[in-house]
Amino acid sequence: MRLWHIDLLPLLPRQQLLGQHRECCALRGNGWGKNHATVNYVFTYHPQMLFEYHSAVMDEMERRNYNVDLLWRQKKYRGKSCNEDYAQQYYKLPYRKRYTEHNEVYLKLCLENLRQKGIEINV
Repeated sequence: MRLWHIDLLPLLPRQQLLGQHRECCALRGNGWGKNHATVNYVFTYHPQMLFEYHSAVMDEMERRNYNVDLLWRQKKYRGKSCNEDYAQQYYKLPYRKRYTEHNEVYLKLCLENLRQKGIEINV
């Protein structure tokens, strides 16, 4: 799992953008709090940040005329097999507009990861 740097969302190819949506859905659902080295930082922030990041992903999907299930636009929606109470224990976590980890260094790491997949993006 990986959350691409938010500035890359409009530049991602279809496969990566749709994969990002699936990963956000998984993280918001039963994947919340499950250990994965690449995205563990997400769990140190308020779940609202993941919702807003996921909203940016869905905005880009809609801009490209991809279908988005409107249920995911609800802040507390966690998928069909989860309840909505996961955020209750996280209210004291820091909240920012962006993940601190999504900095210039992370942008370069994401670009290199895409290059390794044969995807060239010029930022």
